[in-house]
Amino acid sequence: MQDEIEIAQTRKDIAKEVREAKEAEAAMDLHVAKADELAEKEMIKPKLEEPALIKLKKERDPDKLFKLFKDNAHNRLVIENKYAFEDTVSRLAGARRYDYIEHLLEHQKSLPQGRREGFIVRIIMLYGRAGMVKQAVDTFYNMHLFGCKRTVKSVNAALKVLSQTRDLGAINLFLMKVPQEFGVQLDVISVNIVINAFCGMGILDKAYLVMVEMEKAGIKPDVVSYTTLISSFYKYGRWEIGNGLWNLMAYKGCYPNIATFNARIQFLVSRGRAWEANDLLGLMENLEMQPDEVTYNLVIKGFCRAGFFDMAKRIFSALHGRGYKANAKIYQTMVHYLCMAGDFNCAYLMCKECMKKNWTPNVDTICTLLKGLKSIGELDKAAMIFYLAQRRHPPFPARQLDAFKAILARS
Repeated sequence: MQDEIEIAQTRKDIAKEVREAKEAEAAMDLHVAKADELAEKEMIKPKLEEPALIKLKKERDPDKLFKLFKDNAHNRLVIENKYAFEDTVSRLAGARRYDYIEHLLEHQKSLPQGRREGFIVRIIMLYGRAGMVKQAVDTFYNMHLFGCKRTVKSVNAALKVLSQTRDLGAINLFLMKVPQEFGVQLDVISVNIVINAFCGMGILDKAYLVMVEMEKAGIKPDVVSYTTLISSFYKYGRWEIGNGLWNLMAYKGCYPNIATFNARIQFLVSRGRAWEANDLLGLMENLEMQPDEVTYNLVIKGFCRAGFFDMAKRIFSALHGRGYKANAKIYQTMVHYLCMAGDFNCAYLMCKECMKKNWTPNVDTICTLLKGLKSIGELDKAAMIFYLAQRRHPPFPARQLDAFKAILARS
């Protein structure tokens, strides 16, 4: 009897184990099925959308670019990105799709950001960048239609775009009309925009009169005003007025900056007055004003042109001694004039130094140097310059390398 009971219990235990095993197997099958279903969903799940800014940057087709920008007209990452606007407008302008530019920018003005003057200034400048002057000026005149207040910032933006036309009548009309019609007072930036435009048009006397009249109206000229005029009068050979403005600026208590000094030094160099240019360099240092690479390049050029090569070398050495690094233009100046003076060994040292930095003098200068080195029997040095020319990046065109090689091959 006891044996029968034990057998029955054993059978129950076996049945239970089988049942539990089947339940576990079923649970595992269900888990696997769910995992397979999840994996399948992951496989068909679309990839994350590429950021709009990256897509705009990559797109080269003007039609697709227009649609892409239009689709993102409400995307703050796009509309608040200055580069995205400028790059898109530049490429559409390059494709001559001015209709697309107008559509996009006009639509932007109708959106909430169109009530911010800073945003409208950007629209005005973008129209100017695309050469769409009428649309830029119209945007300024219509600012009230989309609830945007005008200040001198938007006036200056429109004035700057308008100055690109070199239309004297249109510029004068704008200057007379806008302050009265909109009650906006011009500032010194307005004056400088007009002065720069008139100097660019070659009407220097009128540019000077603008400064005089604005000063009478209470707008004090700044160093940019004087520097633009001084540089232009020197450029047109009217050095007496340029010198007078230099003195007037100091008399008015407006002190020159580096750009002003460079304009005067450039004039002195062009007149062969290298020592006076060097004196100005010294004056800058006495005033604790740090000359820039342009200053040094001009003074070096002045001494080279006047035949004072030892002084040019001293300035070049002083440049390094004061912690400056000579740029490509300074090296070009030194190598060119040293070759002209027949100092090919010194020219070689400077040329090698700059070419190792991947700064290469122009082709004519290299040809002159190669011929000069060959003429004094320095064939190894000439070969080194040719070797460095071959390693240039981006490479010289094959025809130019052939020209260098031909110089070395001549008997």
